[in-house]
Amino acid sequence: MSIEMEAEKRNHRKLGQQLELFMSSEEAPGMPFFLPKGMVIRNELEYFWKQKHHLAGYQEIKTPIMMKQELWEKSGHWDHYHENMYFSKVDDQNYAIKPMNCPGAVLIFNNKRRSYRELPIRYGELGLVHRHELSGSLNGLLRVRSFTQDDAHIFVREDQIESEIDKVLELVDEFYSEFGFSYKIELSTRPEKYMGSEEIWDKAEAALESVLQKKELPYQINHGDGAFYGPKIDYHILDSLGRSWQCGTVQLDFQMPEKFNCQYIGEDNKYHIPIMIHRAIYGSLERFMAILIEHYAGDFPLWLAPIQAKILPISDKHLPYAEHIKQQFQQVGIRIEIDERIEKIGLKIRDAETEKIPFMLIIGDQEIENGAVSLRRRGEGNLGQMSVMDALDKIIKEKNTLENHS
Repeated sequence: MSIEMEAEKRNHRKLGQQLELFMSSEEAPGMPFFLPKGMVIRNELEYFWKQKHHLAGYQEIKTPIMMKQELWEKSGHWDHYHENMYFSKVDDQNYAIKPMNCPGAVLIFNNKRRSYRELPIRYGELGLVHRHELSGSLNGLLRVRSFTQDDAHIFVREDQIESEIDKVLELVDEFYSEFGFSYKIELSTRPEKYMGSEEIWDKAEAALESVLQKKELPYQINHGDGAFYGPKIDYHILDSLGRSWQCGTVQLDFQMPEKFNCQYIGEDNKYHIPIMIHRAIYGSLERFMAILIEHYAGDFPLWLAPIQAKILPISDKHLPYAEHIKQQFQQVGIRIEIDERIEKIGLKIRDAETEKIPFMLIIGDQEIENGAVSLRRRGEGNLGQMSVMDALDKIIKEKNTLENHS
């Protein structure tokens, strides 16, 4: 099969509809609706993100979705980004719906007096942002107008820049390894429209390049593609078809802390301006989900599968036993359903395969008599009859093996 045909088979919009993960509506172009099964995947990705960030010393924050226009003028977004922003008016005040989370993190940093001993301060935010994209460019979950960035904003002293970026690169690698992604790295330098002095830009670019060289990570320089406030390291992950997707980014920003008069008291008892690292790993939850759907062709690893097992009773009289098994599995956190339809077992198995359900538990007279189930694994076929506890142990063992983060 050609790559084009394989890519079409894996199209996340088709699979999203077939597997009932998300939908689009003309009532909100470019703003996806997540269906119950899609929410399971989304919640698992968020839970994984929260656990990893907690262990890495991040504090989670949440900032408002709409803030006054003056804030965006001060941050530089108004001059450099306003054509992509949405606006509103409340009490005769102009507001902007946030296209980025960074100014909110700065306001939280400025909420109290800071000491050099507190730094680095790592704020993580799963922040919903809105950006105006042309209607012709919208594409499922890949190109949207509302999305959740897995942002972090880290405030550091100048002597902490390289060690902190090193830690960020380690965390990015941890995330992508979990999903089986290899990646390429680009260093994006000063664009034509930029804030600040050339001297500060040179210093920032040198700091990022130094970390990449010390870690002996191969990278390409992408001239002129930095953010308006600072240079960045961009990650391009490679999926199972070898296609490249730009996801993670690490940006060094000397500008915004200065614009907002961020300060900490140094060891010398004087005020100093911190440096800010912006970074995202998924890039956005929506886009990352689209990539995962295509990467796995909808056949998710067990920890991500919306329904991990389905019980297929041969007839109605087997339903009470099915319900008993369902409760046992649910009590230990397995996502399980019963196919209660009055259909032949062959059709139920085919439908469960189409839904890409990892495990099927078939029950009939013989299984009830033996206190057992006949277990099937998607991709492997029939695993034979076994006790309910053996089937449960097998599923839990696979789930825990894959779920390194649990």
